[in-house]
Amino acid sequence: MYKGVWTFAEQSEGRLKPVSYELLARGRGLADKLGSELSAVLLGADVDRSDVQGLILRGADKVYIVEDPILEHFLVEPYASVMGYLIDTYKPEIFIAGATTVGRTLMPYVAIKVNTGLTADCTGLDIEEDTGNLLQTRPAIGGNIMATIKTPEHRPQMATVRPKSTVPPPRVAGREGEVIPVQVPAELLKSRVERLGFRGVEEEEANIEDADKVVAGGRGLKKGENFSLIRELAEKLDAAVGASRDAVDRGWISYPHQVGLSGKTVTPKLYVAAGISGSIQHLAGMKTADTIIAINTDPDAQIFQVADFGIVGDLFEVIPALIEELEKRNNEPS
Repeated sequence: MYKGVWTFAEQSEGRLKPVSYELLARGRGLADKLGSELSAVLLGADVDRSDVQGLILRGADKVYIVEDPILEHFLVEPYASVMGYLIDTYKPEIFIAGATTVGRTLMPYVAIKVNTGLTADCTGLDIEEDTGNLLQTRPAIGGNIMATIKTPEHRPQMATVRPKSTVPPPRVAGREGEVIPVQVPAELLKSRVERLGFRGVEEEEANIEDADKVVAGGRGLKKGENFSLIRELAEKLDAAVGASRDAVDRGWISYPHQVGLSGKTVTPKLYVAAGISGSIQHLAGMKTADTIIAINTDPDAQIFQVADFGIVGDLFEVIPALIEELEKRNNEPS
């Protein structure tokens, strides 16, 4: 009997990654609809115990933890073997992970091992009322439609979810749960791959995923030179610079700035969209921002459907006015 919702708690160097907490928000909603428990699964070595407790405080009822030196760093064979063992032993109904480098590598491997399906890069997860099946929504056909996928015949139902697409649940002081250390057979920890070391790459030009504020420009800027307006406004707001796919495809700005399904997913406190119409691909990458301000000449632009504040006007008039006002405020004596 398969029962319960699992999330994969991803760690690096013994500390949990933020996506581990984001997944609890998704998982908690699914578990509550099913009337079942929410559990997090954590593989690693000497994982910070305050982080483990943080999973409980943010919504997990149980944390299954497997620790061994071989699991300190991600290696797909032992990770997948251990996951397969845990699934066979505890039989979760649903298992979700982040669509990170680790999640995108691990989850397909596990799905094959346990003979089930996997839906990648989901933007929405829900429970079908009549059947209790997991409804897994993701973009299809180049992002032009949203497809909802079910796995009615196999368990667990597995999906990956984009990082930064969900706000982590708050910590609830005093919330109780159970941490369950699991010993696995030694043969599961064998790997044909050995980790010799790690060499990092140079930091990307734009780290917009972690920015508290993002100012993004789109096709309405008309040409690449006009991104100077976006950069100037971003500088005044101490914000990162983002862009629509249109702007990147036209060569006006580099790919690391792209927001949307084929770019980055961002959840800043403030998102300013200038000259962006709001295609479904772009909205999926920024609609979870706390406050969205849209500037567009078209009052029917889709971006206004998700905006908290909409300015129907010419960005070449609106942005200079905003910059001027910000300069005035910055120059006012404190």
